[in-house]
Amino acid sequence: MELSLIAASLSTALILSNATSIALAASQLKRRASMAAPTAGSWPVSIVVPSRGVEPFTQETLERAFSLDWPRYELIFCVAHADDPVVKLIRAAIGRFPKIPARLLVGDDRVSANPKLNNCVKGWEAARHDWVVLADSNVLMPRDYIQHMMAAWRPGTGLVCSTPIGSRPDGFWAEVECAFLNTLQARWQYAGEALGLGFAQGKSMLWNKPMLDANGGIRALAAEIAEDAAATKLVNSLGLRVNLVAAPFEQPLGRRRLGEIWSRQARWARLRRVTFPLFFAPEILTGAVVPLALALIAAASAGFSLWATAVAVLAAFYLPEYALAWSKGWYLSSRSLSAMMARDLILPVMWARGWLGGAVDWRGNAMTIGTKAAELEETPSSA
Repeated sequence: MELSLIAASLSTALILSNATSIALAASQLKRRASMAAPTAGSWPVSIVVPSRGVEPFTQETLERAFSLDWPRYELIFCVAHADDPVVKLIRAAIGRFPKIPARLLVGDDRVSANPKLNNCVKGWEAARHDWVVLADSNVLMPRDYIQHMMAAWRPGTGLVCSTPIGSRPDGFWAEVECAFLNTLQARWQYAGEALGLGFAQGKSMLWNKPMLDANGGIRALAAEIAEDAAATKLVNSLGLRVNLVAAPFEQPLGRRRLGEIWSRQARWARLRRVTFPLFFAPEILTGAVVPLALALIAAASAGFSLWATAVAVLAAFYLPEYALAWSKGWYLSSRSLSAMMARDLILPVMWARGWLGGAVDWRGNAMTIGTKAAELEETPSSA
């Protein structure tokens, strides 16, 4: 009976923790809505976009970047190698939108083992304006992209970010990726912000350039293998906050395979383990596997129905998560529940992988992450 009580108590605590994180995230998040047009006196903004390779939605994300509703902004596209196939698409887009100041910079500044950061350095140094957004090439920018970023900058802010919200999945494993990105990772990041634990996310980052330049510039983000981890620690060290936009931006996914999801999530897990080990350690408790196992142990010890117990636990765990996605207008389908379950089955294995060494793939780059330092072995840009 004592074992049953302990297991039941722990399971209940984890279920309540899950529900609390969802409530906290919901309090921070807003459903996507268009923001008012900026005034003529709005600050000019530079947007630095590191690019590598052609993805299924590259054409659309490029078009969106040139169609922002902001009076003065420039686009700086960065590629490491002139033979990258995305170069032709970028140059064509620049030609189609001559009214938007845009440049393509080619070269590789090896300031770190982080290929994305290396790719951004030249763009940062070429930026003409005091406000700079570092935006991944697969962000689907809405017309009011800059308004949302600027609106989140308040007194005491050192950095504004947006997590990616997965959309347009093609196939079951892409829906699993949505379950990772949206109601798990974005949810916990916004819950953290509600508790005063804002973490940077490298997908979209708005910086005040003079502020960062006065504290080591973009090269200071090489202090950690992940630039967003370095950004979080730098901003916190200055007594400032990382703020998240109220309505995060989409990342269209298209087709995904299990191997791709595993590679990406395992890399992120390893990076979190190296940069924030104390926060990574309890991640094993975030999915449904541990509370379900504890509940079944308690039920078996007390002679309760295992089937009824499993249904009750899964309903308590996933219904609030489903409601969060619905209330914020995020992608949902008839397969979303099974995708959430598949994600949670992957989580314990991925968490264990995060504690191990070995090579991971970073968009065509083989990277061995052992400590805060890492070894990078680059493959051809067309890979």
